[in-house]
Amino acid sequence: MKKLIQGIIDFRDKLTPEKREMYARLALGQKPDALLIVCSDSRVAPNYFASTNPGDLFVLRNAGNLVPPSSAFPDDNSAAAVIEYAIFVLNVQDIIICGHSECGAMQALIDGVSLNTCPHIDTWLKYAENSLYRVRNGENITPSLSLHNRLSQSNVLQQMEHILSYPFIRERVDAKKLHVHGWWFDIANTRVFAYEQLQHRFIEIDEREAKSILDELDAT
Repeated sequence: MKKLIQGIIDFRDKLTPEKREMYARLALGQKPDALLIVCSDSRVAPNYFASTNPGDLFVLRNAGNLVPPSSAFPDDNSAAAVIEYAIFVLNVQDIIICGHSECGAMQALIDGVSLNTCPHIDTWLKYAENSLYRVRNGENITPSLSLHNRLSQSNVLQQMEHILSYPFIRERVDAKKLHVHGWWFDIANTRVFAYEQLQHRFIEIDEREAKSILDELDAT
């Protein structure tokens, strides 16, 4: 807490006139570029690896960057509420599901969770169980990775499938009014990868890959 409190003091004292003006504009409303669905892991900080400013991203964070499928309603509707708001109120045109290396949720899925101490985690992780099934039955997107990191990448693909199960998402994707992206953040090597469906692999977002992604978006 000491670091957090000192951070608030530093933020107040070092806020430039330009930043104050930016926040004054943001107080009037938000128009984020994308909805980012990312893990709650404290090491995953999109504002650092994507150089975003306040107002750039509408963020849904939870353990394992999971998206309950539309069939989960009404049992699990908090994530769906965020997705609906992003689409119908904020009119975002891009959704990014971002997994990461060394994910505790993926390791828990492999190891199992104590029902005595963490029953909610056990229930929540059911939305990633199919990813574990796929990996144990041969899905191997990046063979050089450890099991839990391979699972993390497969989980990104499963959550992309889940979000497409919402009719209003599928309708917009089919009409090319919305794009769903899969990213994966390698913490130790500070690299971000994008999933390329035709190649069935994650490719590092360097200048070449960035241009390819942007050109594809411009063409739609």
